[in-house]
Amino acid sequence: MSYLAIEDHGVIGDQHTVALVGLDGTIDFLCFPHFDSPSVFASLLDDEKGGSFRLAPSHETTSVKQQYFPDTNVLMTRFFSAEGMAEIIDYMPCAECGQEHAIYRRAHVIRGEVDFHMRCAPRFDYARADHRIERRSDGVEFHGEDEAGTTLQLRSSVPVETDGPDATAGFRLRAGQTADFVLSEVGEIPPTGEDLPIWCDQLFDATVEYWRNWVRRSAYHGRWKNMVDRSALTLKLLSSRPTGAFVAAPTFGLPERVGGDRNWDYRYAWIRDSSFTLYALIRLGYREEAVNFIQWLVDRTCEIGPGDTLQIMYGLDGRRRLPETRLDHLEGHRGSRPVRIGNDAYDQLQLDIYGELMDSCYLFDKHVEPISYELWQDLVQLIEWVRANWDRADEGIWEVRGGRRHFLHSRLMCWVAVDRAIRLARKRSLPADLDGWLDTRDTIYRQIHDEFFDADLGIFTQTRNGSALDASTLLMPLMRFMAPTDPRWSSHLDAVQSDLAEDALVYRYRTERGVEDGMEAGEGTFTMCSFWYAECLARAGRLPDARLAFEKALGFANHVGLYSEELGSCGEHLGNFPQAFTHLGLISAAYHLDRALSGSGWRA
Repeated sequence: MSYLAIEDHGVIGDQHTVALVGLDGTIDFLCFPHFDSPSVFASLLDDEKGGSFRLAPSHETTSVKQQYFPDTNVLMTRFFSAEGMAEIIDYMPCAECGQEHAIYRRAHVIRGEVDFHMRCAPRFDYARADHRIERRSDGVEFHGEDEAGTTLQLRSSVPVETDGPDATAGFRLRAGQTADFVLSEVGEIPPTGEDLPIWCDQLFDATVEYWRNWVRRSAYHGRWKNMVDRSALTLKLLSSRPTGAFVAAPTFGLPERVGGDRNWDYRYAWIRDSSFTLYALIRLGYREEAVNFIQWLVDRTCEIGPGDTLQIMYGLDGRRRLPETRLDHLEGHRGSRPVRIGNDAYDQLQLDIYGELMDSCYLFDKHVEPISYELWQDLVQLIEWVRANWDRADEGIWEVRGGRRHFLHSRLMCWVAVDRAIRLARKRSLPADLDGWLDTRDTIYRQIHDEFFDADLGIFTQTRNGSALDASTLLMPLMRFMAPTDPRWSSHLDAVQSDLAEDALVYRYRTERGVEDGMEAGEGTFTMCSFWYAECLARAGRLPDARLAFEKALGFANHVGLYSEELGSCGEHLGNFPQAFTHLGLISAAYHLDRALSGSGWRA
């Protein structure tokens, strides 16, 4: 077993999929050609069977550095040794650049003479299908024997050999020389021979310019612009160009605890992420992306028939069934099994998603353009469903697998759903049962204060009449349920600080203290919750504490500014990577803290 740590990766992508590129020059995770396609490379989940695409110096290096070209998603991995200084440049062009569904890799020597080794070893259909390899004059083709009949071509500016089912190359470059490799779908054929480097130069320039033009549109110019821009660039990579949706993360099976069983598939679009995504896009000034995303959400609401409910997640194309399967032939990252694809949580009842959906529509109507009457009719239908069902037990925001319970966060977001519907109706003079809606909203509000607040402990509890803390309660002031300086909230925030927070790192809840979620106990801190915590401190006026917590949380990004879902006991990244929700939390916290520190105001 020789696995790179999760955090030892940068990512590249083309808004159809994302590849993870390790510090050793290996692409060890890629689903191709789409986010939810079967994996082609997955040695991050099984270093023997998973498949990989390695390009690196052959000799031992003294140090390695990896960074993005400024304001782009073009990645550079630089190797230093006594023989010389070399670099690998990786990127995936977008449609605007002239090609899609292709990985471009360039080896370049800056100083000295360096020997390189390349091995392209795809393993189709999650390493379940064999393939045959065919030589071509300027490379090879891999013909998968999977159900889809996937075929890839590798074109190269240096000679390529075959080694069993793999393609290999060994070559030496002197200072100033380069070697190019292009892995793409058959049919997406770049120029060959001497024209290949020229084509690669043009694609490189176009890709760099595309990303720099995109990030230049950002409306954020605050104190942490570099980190906010990197988070925005990451979110753009996690967007689906064909649909406008965003994946929660581009990976599956990466463990929330090494050796544990919390290994999920995040390559889908969660309704829960919607309001945070819309908020980030709006705050950063990305109107086109906001319009595309809200249309994806609208399409999901239009599909709901009488008596149907909204799902918590969907495939990027809107498909509803996402059945879970175990890939028992893969050993999992550092022995973390089972490796799962699909996600059975799609069929759970999670009442909070209606609040996220309504908040999204409210934000879009207020800051982008008015929603249509047809959409309003669909939303009214959803609100009536919420009125009839808000008091049910559910699986909650954390998608527990130990049975349904009455969660505070679910009540909170049902309150948000009805509250935003009332605000929309009043603002736009839309037809609505305002008296009935007001009665439901106020009933939920009273229940939260009467049955989810422990006056002796001075905390809001995770469940009805419970005693456990839950970091999802940090959304109460962020969703404008209560004032960030309310005495009850101040007491609760102090309790979160003392019980769930370790310095700037925040647990979602404490499994080792008896909080049951149906899985093995023990997990890391949730970085998303750390950013929620910093924003709550900022909104409460505790600016020195807020800035310290926020900037400490920034310090746990990896070497290129990316975050997974969690951080382990040694600061290692855990869970699927990179995670959209964490970067959304960073953007929101940066915006509000910067505004608070600058003394300006913006009313949502």
